[in-house]
Amino acid sequence: MAVTNFARLTAKQKTVWSRQVWSAARNQMFIKKFLGTGDGAMIQRITELTKTEKGERVLIHLVADLVGDGVIGDNMREGMEEEMMSYSQEITIDLISHQVLSKGKLAEQKTILTFREMGKTRLSYWMADRCDQLAMLTLSGVGYNFNLDGSQRDAASPFPSLSFAADVTAPSSKRFRLWNGTALVAGDTTQVTSACVPNYKMLVDLTAYAKTNYITPLKSGGKDYFLLLVQPNTLAQLKKDADYQRAVVAVATKSGMDSPWFTGAVVTVDGLVIHEDIRVFGTQGAPSGEKWGAGFAVNGSRTLLCGAQALGFADLEEPEWVEKKFNYDKKLGISVDKMLGLLKPKFYSIYNKSVEDFGVVACDHFQQ
Repeated sequence: MAVTNFARLTAKQKTVWSRQVWSAARNQMFIKKFLGTGDGAMIQRITELTKTEKGERVLIHLVADLVGDGVIGDNMREGMEEEMMSYSQEITIDLISHQVLSKGKLAEQKTILTFREMGKTRLSYWMADRCDQLAMLTLSGVGYNFNLDGSQRDAASPFPSLSFAADVTAPSSKRFRLWNGTALVAGDTTQVTSACVPNYKMLVDLTAYAKTNYITPLKSGGKDYFLLLVQPNTLAQLKKDADYQRAVVAVATKSGMDSPWFTGAVVTVDGLVIHEDIRVFGTQGAPSGEKWGAGFAVNGSRTLLCGAQALGFADLEEPEWVEKKFNYDKKLGISVDKMLGLLKPKFYSIYNKSVEDFGVVACDHFQQ
């Protein structure tokens, strides 16, 4: 017996729905505001394959500063050229996928369309949230077997088996700092104590550290900026600091009640553009014994200072939207696949004389 299948979509219709899902997902992403296609973006979004002698690959290109002193006077120029050291790193890609299934008989077109709309909403949020999670874990140098609150991810999660999971690396030595309450020192999670409270001095020292270690800043309006990603609790602790209050009071006074100080919007302090988000890594969800500190019982957070090309994001195609009928066409299932890859790029720093993370400094501190 023939059955009218309102759920059957043409290839063109599937493409439209796929684009709608990805558009909705990108609009919900925390990392969306940092995406850009050029090497001046904090997260460089790469949408094309690069042809190499080994075939087509997803590459992110980093160009180091020149180290030579050139020539002087009328001395010979030819033969004295310096090679620009370009570092190309491959971003491994993989597929993430999720599905939803209706609960009962879909007898009317209205019901089918309602389920499809609900599926699009839920799958769009899932995709945005998981892209955010993976990106923040990669930036933080934390494996995909963890959630962003420091707890272990469910054992059934496929994320630790993603092809690019093996490319996640801990913060490099010159890009890993600990705020001990008064100064920046070498990063060490076992040294986090309740005295390591973030304050305005931490912001000042982090900015200076990024500049003196040649983190490439972000450009806007002819000025240099760094992005600072903090947990809401971190921003709350900063707001309680008298020095921080004095640093922003002029802006607050000038802007009145529209100031970010009052509205909760983004605050810019001394060239640091501060963004707060619950996705910044911390240990609040980790059980005692798996936190930080000498006894692994202290809660901490990993604030991230980011410059240009802090993260590479391979985004090669629209998600694939697939619908399928089950149980004699009584149930409708929807699946969405997305091909992506993430990489925190590294390069040999001529200033640090070592291989370092290119555009991010991780700063650990105490978190209430």
